[in-house]
Amino acid sequence: PANYGGFESLVENLIDNYSDERVQYTVFCSSTAYSTQLKTYKNATLKYLPLRANGFQSIPYDIISLLWATYVSDVILILGVSGSCFLPIYRLLFPSKCLLINIDGLEYRRNKWGSLAKRFLKFSERMAVKYADKIIADNKGIQDYILEEYGRQSELVAYGGDHAIQEQPSKEEEKQVLAKYNLKSNDYAISVCRIEPENNCHIILKSFAQTKMQMVFIGNWNRNKYGRALKNKYQDYSNILLLDPIYDIQTLYVLRANTSLYVHGHSAGGTNPSLVEAMFFGCPILCYDVVYNRASTQEKAYYWKSEEDLVNLLQSDGLDGTMMKKIAESEYTWRKITSSYEALY
Repeated sequence: PANYGGFESLVENLIDNYSDERVQYTVFCSSTAYSTQLKTYKNATLKYLPLRANGFQSIPYDIISLLWATYVSDVILILGVSGSCFLPIYRLLFPSKCLLINIDGLEYRRNKWGSLAKRFLKFSERMAVKYADKIIADNKGIQDYILEEYGRQSELVAYGGDHAIQEQPSKEEEKQVLAKYNLKSNDYAISVCRIEPENNCHIILKSFAQTKMQMVFIGNWNRNKYGRALKNKYQDYSNILLLDPIYDIQTLYVLRANTSLYVHGHSAGGTNPSLVEAMFFGCPILCYDVVYNRASTQEKAYYWKSEEDLVNLLQSDGLDGTMMKKIAESEYTWRKITSSYEALY
């Protein structure tokens, strides 16, 4: 089951929503992430590698997975570009194998990487675009970038988010969740993300520290020095509640369904899953002002670039999220996303 991030959620929902009986999935997994290693899950066959699927180990993880998949699959869907440095050699060995590559966001631009890692990721991205049979962009901003940077067309397929509203708890369960965190309905803001500098968590927290509005911020605070420093600085503010990652979909449903607004700080990448999920709840969304977020929300959200911008928005009256739900229901259902992937296969 998905337990980390956007790509895992993508795979789980592709399997959940498949409509073409000819499609059978084999999914390559990191054995280090699971204490119990299932052989099958939701009609997919699972294969395991004793490597982490992120960080430096994602490079050999992707390369070994790719070689293994070559012998058990007709079409290979690669998520991310870490192992694409190997593609020039792979194409010499397997020139006719069908590769679809979702290049994710512009990974080499993320602040967490040093200069050497950024150069490597840029090279891997270039190899992915050069050697893929089909390139998948999850956002219009990414699609435009691929065309401008490499002169190549890509397929625009975003993420779905309606899984976030499917498991609705009872009214009693809803009351219990709000009581657990001492929250009142429609009386707080929420943000859900990995705690990384490019997600502008520092700006969000500094802004709320200047207001009386309650903020519920869910993320992996203890994963890195940046997160631990923010936790130490803001955990004692009476209006700021810092929560560790919540994977229970019903608990997340309650916290999102009862919020007065959603704050989204991502500055890198394409269509972000947590943003798309939030859109289905129809609350006002305050996004960091970059082309990817504007594309995902079709210019209908509220945008900020600085602490001052965000504070001003937090103090504004009459913020509306009606269009967010309409856009989500039109563009970001998993049935639509899955159909697009199956057409590519």
